[in-house]
Amino acid sequence: MNAKIARLLFVLFLACFVGCKKKQNKVLNAIKAESKLFYYQGRTDVLNDSTVALISPGAYVVSTFLGNSCEVFLKGEFEPYNYVSLELDGKYLGRIKIESDSIRPYLINVSTTNKEHTLKIFKETEASNGTVLFSGLKAEKVVPYKLTTTNYIEFIGNSITCGAASDGSVIPCESAAYFDHQNVYYAYGPTVSRALNIDFKLSSVSGYGIYRNWNDENIEEPNLPQVYENLYLNTDNSKKNNFDHIPDVVSICLGTNDLSVGDGVKPRLPFNKEKFISNYIKFVKTVYIYYPKTQIVLLNSPMVGGEMNELLATCLEEVQFYFSENMKKQILLFIFDAVYNGGCLGHPSVSEHQKIAEKLTPFLKNIKNN
Repeated sequence: MNAKIARLLFVLFLACFVGCKKKQNKVLNAIKAESKLFYYQGRTDVLNDSTVALISPGAYVVSTFLGNSCEVFLKGEFEPYNYVSLELDGKYLGRIKIESDSIRPYLINVSTTNKEHTLKIFKETEASNGTVLFSGLKAEKVVPYKLTTTNYIEFIGNSITCGAASDGSVIPCESAAYFDHQNVYYAYGPTVSRALNIDFKLSSVSGYGIYRNWNDENIEEPNLPQVYENLYLNTDNSKKNNFDHIPDVVSICLGTNDLSVGDGVKPRLPFNKEKFISNYIKFVKTVYIYYPKTQIVLLNSPMVGGEMNELLATCLEEVQFYFSENMKKQILLFIFDAVYNGGCLGHPSVSEHQKIAEKLTPFLKNIKNN
């Protein structure tokens, strides 16, 4: 009797071992970045080696795959590293550092039992930090991503819109580099978009303004209007941005750096109201060239209060009036009623970005529904 039981247990063990081994050895199929199975949003570029460069902050790639294992292949363009954040099945997994020495596999742990999973990979740094190169992924099977909406909002702005200097929770504000404290995923724009269940695109650069930058009088650096039409948000105009995908709304949040006094060391001219307004009008006209029927919304600065905020609001009202009177375009204004500077270097913190988004979401939802 004991011998029979022993033989039965051995057979069961062998069957389990073979079955488990078979399960572990499921072949992962490699899918290259150029595949139509992936969906891209934001400023991206297909390179000669078939990798796709994620350029702008928040630019992302989406994939739907089957199974409980996935490897993504990534590389930072510039030394020493870059960052991406991951979202799996609607859940934020956090930010990971991407090395720049070579394309490496990054394992995505799938703990849920769902057969089908949706993975989003977001670039967590600005265009000036270099691209994140995506060369593809491996999974049991990659299936076409089911696009639920083609609607999106384009957020144009500066460091605030980039989510820069907002997160000192992992690396303290007083240490490391500027981009180590960036959190694009929880910046106000992406947060608003998730609340409205639509896509987003960020065309934003830290320190840039409408006619001058944080510490430059448009002498050594370009301003935001001068780089907006270029794919890489710099002065290289050999590759233009693709404006074929029309947004429902364009939100512009600029003026913080124009009003800034700079570092207090470099000579700084007084704020030029007339130049600010004329440059703003010219820039909005540029946006209308590409998006003639899109609703444009102008925001004041969540970092500016008091008399400077009143001055900025007055300038925005004059821009609004110009388009109403001269072009019959109804531009909308949204004025924040508080200052948010609890993050690093006086920027809004992650929690304050949530508050900004909570104020802005109903306003943009009303536009979207009309």
